[in-house]
Amino acid sequence: MKFSPLHFFFIVSIICIFSFSAKAQWQLDVESGAVWNGYNDVRVPNDATLFSLSENDPGANPFFRMELLYTIKNRHTIRALYAPLQISSIGSFGSEVTFNETTFDAGTLYQATYVFNSYRLTYRYNFLTKGKFRWGLGITGKIRDAKIEVIGDNKRARTTDLGFVPLINFYAEWFPAEKLSVLLVGDALAAPGSPGRAEDVLLALRFHIDDHISFKAGYRILEGGADVDQVYNFSLFHYAVAGVFVNF
Repeated sequence: MKFSPLHFFFIVSIICIFSFSAKAQWQLDVESGAVWNGYNDVRVPNDATLFSLSENDPGANPFFRMELLYTIKNRHTIRALYAPLQISSIGSFGSEVTFNETTFDAGTLYQATYVFNSYRLTYRYNFLTKGKFRWGLGITGKIRDAKIEVIGDNKRARTTDLGFVPLINFYAEWFPAEKLSVLLVGDALAAPGSPGRAEDVLLALRFHIDDHISFKAGYRILEGGADVDQVYNFSLFHYAVAGVFVNF
């Protein structure tokens, strides 16, 4: 059975219901905007041809992501995030490319699809919850549902990956004015000698309308990949972000 956003949010809802508290608060964070590919280098398997899916830059692509947060007594936050990503590009290979045991001749016109859907569940402890500066630290479990597909010259090759990745979650917010804050939040993990890394970080201005509604605008970076026997893939994406927070 294929994992889906419906399964993900059902599991999270059950967790939140059983941890219900009269002093708990829900928050919905919806984000959209445009995403650009900085680089996207691929080799499948790792001893095959290295090629780039970003050479023929498709330009800006729309994106959407959503997260649900459940905070108990201002200290304990449970977060569920659904962050789909799909980038398509059209180009031609300058030289012969072998991808997942399929060989495309030099000059082949191709269409490539890169999918990296992310489902995350986070627990974060908020150390400082009042005043001009607030911050918290936690741990995130991420399920990645990824696919790379190349079609050209009546040939089709693709690779898929469904896997689990642990990440460190962090949150910091500074209030220079009553209705304005600077937000830095993300999930990341990288270690010397590790075959992979992942960073998903947002820096944004947040405009607080009242206790229930706030808006954000800023920049997000998504970067990372893996260098293992089955696949080599490192990619970078830039996001222009706009979004809304609803407290209820």
